[in-house]
Amino acid sequence: MTDTDQASPDAPSQTSAKRWIKWAVLGIVAAVVLFFAGIFIYANFINDSPDALDESDLSSALVATTDPTTPDNFDGDWVPTTASEFGYRVDEVLAGVNATAVGRSNEIDGLLTIDGTSATVVDITVQIENITSDESRRDGQFTGRIMNAAEFPTAEFRITEPIDFGQIPVGDEQITATAVGELTLRGVTNPVTFDVTAQTTQGRIGVLGSIPVVFEDYGIENPSFGVVSTEDNGLVEFVLVVERA
Repeated sequence: MTDTDQASPDAPSQTSAKRWIKWAVLGIVAAVVLFFAGIFIYANFINDSPDALDESDLSSALVATTDPTTPDNFDGDWVPTTASEFGYRVDEVLAGVNATAVGRSNEIDGLLTIDGTSATVVDITVQIENITSDESRRDGQFTGRIMNAAEFPTAEFRITEPIDFGQIPVGDEQITATAVGELTLRGVTNPVTFDVTAQTTQGRIGVLGSIPVVFEDYGIENPSFGVVSTEDNGLVEFVLVVERA
C-alpha cells in the first residue's frame, strides 16, 4: 500500500474544523440578516412616530377641550392646557433605513396675552425631561448628551414683537400670521421668524407652528450615534391650546 492510499489521521479533525467554520460563517451571516431585518421592521412597522402637527391637529385639540361659553372678546391673559403639544421632529437613518424621530410633551408652562386682534405676549417653557418619544433609549440620549437637561432643563420661546392676526378667527376659520421671536435650546438663544396658524373654538384659542432648527446654531452636537445617523437639522413643532388665566 502506498502512502497516498493510506488515510491521514488528521482528516476527520480537518473535516470537523471546516464544518465548524462553515456553520460559524452561516451563523454570522444569519445574525447580520436578522439585525438589518429587525431595523427594517422597527423603522417601518414598529416605530410609531406621529405625523407632523398640522391644521387638523389644531382643530382636534380645540374640539377636545371645548368650553361651552364663547367670550365676547379674547382680550387678556391665557395659559396653556394639557391639550397642547410641544416637541421635536428629526429625520434619521437606522443602518440605512429611513425613519423619523419624534418627541413631544403636553406639560407646557407659559402665557399668551391678547389685545384686540394681536398677540402681544407669547412666552412658553417646556421641561426637556418631559419630552418623550416611543423609544426610551432615544429619550436617554436626548435628555443626556444631546440636550444636557441636567444643565439646561428647559426649552423656551417668546415673541419679540406682537403677532398681528388682523382679525379674530370664528367658527372653523383659521388665520395665518408671522411670528417673530427668540427660541432658546440648550442655553443658546437665537432669533426666529416663522408662520403660525390660529383658531378659536368656544372659549379656547389654539396656535399651531413649527420652527426649523440647525443643531450647530444652538451648540447641539449632531445626534448621530452608532447605527443611527441624523440630519444636521430638525423641527421644533407645537400646538398651543390656551384657556383664560
